[in-house]
Amino acid sequence: MTASTQPADGLITVPRGLAGVAVTDTEIGDVRGAEGFYHYRQYDATELARSASLEQVWALLLDGALPDDAAAADFVAELATLRHLPPGLSQLLTALASTAGSAEPLAVLRSAVSAAGTSLGLRPLWDGNPQSRRHDALVVAALVPTLLAGLHRFRNGAEPIEPRDDLGHAANYLWMLRGEEPSAVDVAALQRYLVTTVDHGFNASTFTARVVASTGADAAACTVAGIGALSGPLHGGAPSRALDMLHAIGTLDAAEPWLRAALDRGDRLMGFGHAVYRGADPRSELLRDTVRDLADAGRDPALVDLAVHVERTALDLLTELRPNRAMGTNVEFYAGVLMKLVDLPPELFSATFAVARSIGWCAHVLEQTTDRKIVRPSARYTGPQPTRR
Repeated sequence: MTASTQPADGLITVPRGLAGVAVTDTEIGDVRGAEGFYHYRQYDATELARSASLEQVWALLLDGALPDDAAAADFVAELATLRHLPPGLSQLLTALASTAGSAEPLAVLRSAVSAAGTSLGLRPLWDGNPQSRRHDALVVAALVPTLLAGLHRFRNGAEPIEPRDDLGHAANYLWMLRGEEPSAVDVAALQRYLVTTVDHGFNASTFTARVVASTGADAAACTVAGIGALSGPLHGGAPSRALDMLHAIGTLDAAEPWLRAALDRGDRLMGFGHAVYRGADPRSELLRDTVRDLADAGRDPALVDLAVHVERTALDLLTELRPNRAMGTNVEFYAGVLMKLVDLPPELFSATFAVARSIGWCAHVLEQTTDRKIVRPSARYTGPQPTRR
């Protein structure tokens, strides 16, 4: 904006929701919505989900390079020392679980992460050095599934289960929830989901975590802020709602009349459309392949057939009824199906998203700490004018 066109108050007007506004630079990844493509650093994210472990991708985001086998083994060993609960935190989790009532797991997880940060004595990132900041970011993300699994078990009258040093991050999450050795099929599918969703550009929760990081706050505070943003139904709350839609439809024959009636009423189809992608979401395509693999392994093939049929039918109807608006399924459409097939409780679907995204948040938090400028935008006042004496 030139000086001649700049408003008299000196403020630059940007689109609602900051759409299309680049607020900073990042080396972590990018989403190219028009191309239907996203990447982590210099790697195609969907290809990483098919070929790399969660720990390899985690190290890539955190340290900037995809580790070789030896470096990946070192990173796995480092994580194993960090995912155990700090002394005394188990009792606090019991109290949180007993007083939470019917609160959403994400809301309880917020409190648990905050408590963990206090228990660990995390200091403001502003006061640390690169090594201490990396440690703090790593330990917070490593603890998220331990906290979530412990809270879930407490709320269901069971004792929490200690993580195992011989299991990876995805396998440990299932182990701590169930107390049973997870199958290789379940671990592979869940790991693919976690890698797929670990980061996705400057989404609302990532931006929120970075804003808090810009104040110099500790890594737990930044993660709590990210969880708060993720808890909104427009961001992370749709996987269970998309699955609820499939259950409401019920059969292949019911799909077309059910969907047509919903669209005629002006209802939003859960799991369709995205703020950035104008067509197919590559994450949805990857997860569709993953749930088909699960169906081939005997995990509720009827549900997978229904999901694929509903997707195709809905897209045909959207093309017919809203021809000027390109739309596809988003990551959440098949995410709920996948998590059901690996036997995760529906109430944990959105919180499991946080297991993945906390890794990305912490990578962004570390990147933000290299810029010592606080994020402090302005707002244009539009209320009644004040009286000045």
